[in-house]
Amino acid sequence: MDRFDYVIIGAGSAGCVLTSRLSEDPNVSVCVLEAGPSDWHPYIHLPAGFIKTFHMKSINWAYQQEPGPWTGGRSIYAPRGKTLGGSSSINGHIYNRGQRMDFDTWAQMGNRGWGYADVLPYFRRLEKRVGEGEDTYRGREGSLTVTTMDWRDPLCEAFMEGAVSLGIPRNPDYNGKTQEGVSYCQRTIERGLRVSGSTAFLKPAMKRPNVHVRTHAHATEIIFEGKRAVGVRYSKGGRGGTPVEVRANKEVILSGGTYNSPQLLQLSGIGSPDLLQQHGIAVRHALPVGEGLQDHYAPRTVARVKDIKTINELRRGLSLWIEALKWATARRGLLSLSPTMVYCFWHSGESAESSDLQLTFTPASYKEGVQGQLEDEPGMTVASWQQRPESRGYVRIRSNDPFAPPIIQTNYLDAELDRRVIVGGMKLARRLLKSAPLSPYYAYEDFPGPNVNTDDEFLHAATERGTTTFHPGCTCRMGPADSTWAVVDDHLRVHGLEGLRVIDASVMPRMISANLNASTMMIADRASDLIRGKQPMEAARIPDTAVA
Repeated sequence: MDRFDYVIIGAGSAGCVLTSRLSEDPNVSVCVLEAGPSDWHPYIHLPAGFIKTFHMKSINWAYQQEPGPWTGGRSIYAPRGKTLGGSSSINGHIYNRGQRMDFDTWAQMGNRGWGYADVLPYFRRLEKRVGEGEDTYRGREGSLTVTTMDWRDPLCEAFMEGAVSLGIPRNPDYNGKTQEGVSYCQRTIERGLRVSGSTAFLKPAMKRPNVHVRTHAHATEIIFEGKRAVGVRYSKGGRGGTPVEVRANKEVILSGGTYNSPQLLQLSGIGSPDLLQQHGIAVRHALPVGEGLQDHYAPRTVARVKDIKTINELRRGLSLWIEALKWATARRGLLSLSPTMVYCFWHSGESAESSDLQLTFTPASYKEGVQGQLEDEPGMTVASWQQRPESRGYVRIRSNDPFAPPIIQTNYLDAELDRRVIVGGMKLARRLLKSAPLSPYYAYEDFPGPNVNTDDEFLHAATERGTTTFHPGCTCRMGPADSTWAVVDDHLRVHGLEGLRVIDASVMPRMISANLNASTMMIADRASDLIRGKQPMEAARIPDTAVA
């Protein structure tokens, strides 16, 4: 039986950073178990390949969420990465940290060391920012390259001018002093290729003799001796594969992600006693595992376009061949793009404490709002969502079969505030698309359509066509032991157990105003110092004017 100092379950965004940091000590051995294959597929590294990887089951868990009352009874597709790099290998490469208040709220919930001033040094340590940004907020020497979208499209420029005409300022760096405003998106792309957790952190670490990466290793159970985690059982090759055990001399670290981490804990006897007993699993420790799931839910407002080409037309025929040639020769053009080009952060109403809406603009449109299936007619899209949703759902095992997908119930729009903000977002999206700078290109609104005008009508449209933005978190929440909702403490150790930590987006106690990849890596980077017993990085000195 193989032994390592640390066994990390999951080579996703968090697992890759952890492997890199922990293996810096040559006297420490690290084993990483990844259920999927290596990240060899060309579509992973081609930026526009996300259209394919979103649906490739060989590198994607391809989950389905449970239908909900506010999603029109629909089961929404929920892709998650199943390869080296995890979801950072299949996502839309967006780099977005969130707002200062997000992390200060974490600290106020009883999590020492997780306020904005505490986590900012880790954001800076991770990144290699290329482009605008004050050094107070941005890093220049890290491994994760962050660039600004360099596609300059007339529709994008007109959209940003339209935002300015409505009083929304341009913001050169939404990851800097303040998030509010409109700008081209920042993304983890370098020289026309994706930068993932794997390419930035794991692959360099794999050159070290103390790093051992095992792909096609589907974890089925965490092994315990009493209350201490001592190893992991996995199936080499997935269902029907060879059962294997590895032991951890120091710690087992669970970095399976928001859906898979609670599932494995429950399969290992950690969770709700009622749920575990229902599926014939002996209760090892009672904790609210899987409860508190949050995600961003976005309806997309679509307008038809006139007198200019959109991405819809460029992705076929001779135009596509020309774009392919641009990418092959200069790593530019259509194939170097992300799912969205422009980001806008603003308020749903005067009562919003800070920007509670995120809107994205794309000079393209998708069939029935489903990302990855472009329409034939020219179109442009504004997706809008509530940045800090109140609604919470859950992730629960479906059975005691470790290969069965978990039950994922998001409860989108369950909270009245979320419904109110989502309606405000759709109204703002309409105003932006109908703004004067876009008028030369605006033909008509295709969805929700000109007959939708009341709050109830907008809400109905949102339930019909809204979808996930692929930002699930908060299923193994970080908080004090005496809370009713926490699974891990502020060192990410599972309450009541030894030798076991959860380190991924599932530990977020509350959803942040952002995509989750950047913050997931930050969590792992800070956790690596906690694991090694290193003094945390000195808290940042932030100007009082900063509201990011």
